[in-house]
Amino acid sequence: MLELADAYKRNEPLQIRQIAALHSIPDRYLEQLLATLRRCGLIRSQRGAKGGYLLAREPWQITLLEVMECIEGLETRPTDKTLSTETIERAVVRESWQEACQAAHSVLQRCSLKDLCDRRDTKRQLDIMYYI
Repeated sequence: MLELADAYKRNEPLQIRQIAALHSIPDRYLEQLLATLRRCGLIRSQRGAKGGYLLAREPWQITLLEVMECIEGLETRPTDKTLSTETIERAVVRESWQEACQAAHSVLQRCSLKDLCDRRDTKRQLDIMYYI
């Protein structure tokens, strides 16, 4: 998704083999991931000689939460189902798990693809710098 976010700036579709080569991802696996992301409406495909995949929306509009929910195929929000036979120990563990899920949900909701690209670019700049 970060490669597609970079390509979005240039309005340049990326082909599966390009992304696969950049990240050493098997073509078939990447094909499945991209199909899933397309079904979720996060990316779109473009046919033709210069075809490939593009983000469906601007990078700042796509959150990590959307990507995770799409790829994982599950809702990341905690459920509040309490069993009548639940022990106190299980209740305490469940409540702690719900707090952790809510914290993760909040972080993933606030972070967009653009945020990740910006963080990556900053780290790249720091790697380029050297100190005397």
